[in-house]
Amino acid sequence: MILDRVKPLDAILATAQKKSLHRSLGAIQLMLFGIGCIIGTGIFVLTAAGAQKAGPGLMLAFVIAGAVCIVAALCYAEIAAMIPVAGSAYTYSYATMGEFLAWTVGWALILEYAIAASAVSVGWSGYFTGTILNEFMGIYLPQWLSAGPLALGGAEGGFINLPALVIALLVTWLLMIGTSESAKVNAVLVAIKVTALTAFIGLTLTSAYFDPDQFNPFLPAGVFGGFGTGVGAVGAAATIFFAYVGFDAVSTAAEETKNPQRNVPIGLVGSLLFCTVFYILVAAGAIGTIGGQPIMGPNGIPFPAGSEELARQCALPAYSSALVCSDEALAHVLRQIGFSGIGNMLGIAAFLALPSVILVLLFAQTRIFFVMSRDGLLPEGLSKVHPKWKTPYVVTAITGVIVAVAAAFFPVGQLADIANAGTLYAFLMVAVAVMLLRKTDPDRKRDFRTPALWLVGPATILGCAFLFLNLPFEAMLVLPIWTAIGLVIYFVYSRGNSHLGRGIVEVVDDVAGEETMIPIHPDKPRD
Repeated sequence: MILDRVKPLDAILATAQKKSLHRSLGAIQLMLFGIGCIIGTGIFVLTAAGAQKAGPGLMLAFVIAGAVCIVAALCYAEIAAMIPVAGSAYTYSYATMGEFLAWTVGWALILEYAIAASAVSVGWSGYFTGTILNEFMGIYLPQWLSAGPLALGGAEGGFINLPALVIALLVTWLLMIGTSESAKVNAVLVAIKVTALTAFIGLTLTSAYFDPDQFNPFLPAGVFGGFGTGVGAVGAAATIFFAYVGFDAVSTAAEETKNPQRNVPIGLVGSLLFCTVFYILVAAGAIGTIGGQPIMGPNGIPFPAGSEELARQCALPAYSSALVCSDEALAHVLRQIGFSGIGNMLGIAAFLALPSVILVLLFAQTRIFFVMSRDGLLPEGLSKVHPKWKTPYVVTAITGVIVAVAAAFFPVGQLADIANAGTLYAFLMVAVAVMLLRKTDPDRKRDFRTPALWLVGPATILGCAFLFLNLPFEAMLVLPIWTAIGLVIYFVYSRGNSHLGRGIVEVVDDVAGEETMIPIHPDKPRD
């Protein structure tokens, strides 16, 4: 049977039980932690792409994406508190739905984190070229060195996004040699991000340039642009869902939280609601001051974000200052309304903060790869640890090169859509896993129980599926193609080399680096 290999949950929890983490976090601390994890990449990078898809309806898009995230977060919290070990949704699936489906989830997570890191690299490139080079140094990189090629929708005249390539390789090198973020440095970067966006909201909403007429029409492409089009408020929600990724970090802190039944949902829902309101105010400030209407094609549908057609329109004088044409949207808005100095400071904030996001995404991707390799599903040479640096340098180097190449040749909006496809699939499977565990193991200790799971679980599944079907058709197509490649690898290599299939469960602790080796009883059938 293809679905028979389920990793024993007791074996997975054996490692987690060795931890003695102190429960010290309260609801407010969790909420602040979540806000710091969520705010960053998406709002700095994808505001222009979202406006091109939905116009002022971008504000509604943030509400739709935030609502899906809230129900997904509640599902994530229960299972993360139960299984607080390495591997994220991959490990959860392994313990509930078996190796085959766990493989598809892990394979999707590899895509998600790698492509997301590429998207952030491209976003960083926009702020680096626009703020650091153009505004401060008076250096203007030629288009062919600062944008991806036309293939698959790059910017006109582009050949390679050199800054994105360089930052991805630099962060990869730092990760390989073992350089980790300092908690204090990260806290400073979070403070810089939140302060910069708060200043943006205050300056734009109180500006003399703010004009309510800029919001008319509010939904130029409608609420629902149609499956596979990626436009309208729902299509924009499918893209800017990327702006919320990171909330799952809150759920991983469940075992360190005082009274998790009360404080975890407050932390999760509170941080998501705060960020949703924050994002809506940022969108309102940007659109209300310089406008955010999409550039329409001849058929009355917005040109695809990052497309050759949009690049041609943006090159025209009439659209040169449009929000939807900017690679550094928020800094651009402030410059347009007379706050160039503060706009440049906001650009510097993004320039400083985004590399840390790339590092976290690359770290997460390589650790998923690492755990799958240690399970025998990928060649074990990939999990080789460097004798000096003590990091999985082989898989980190491979991942970094792929991330850098994708960043060099693809536009940010397209990368975000592809990353979201993998994320939405993983979140959907987490909701399925939570509901399955409630049926198959109802007596298991749960530090946090998802409230009204009969409603929240199906809402997560339907919400993730709905957003997936509203991604651009090309982005939707990437996931099944990637999955098909993964299935070939699974049946050709992974299934025969799986440790579980060979009768051994190996658990790698993500904190202590300890292993638990548990043989499966030889009298029981394994395959």
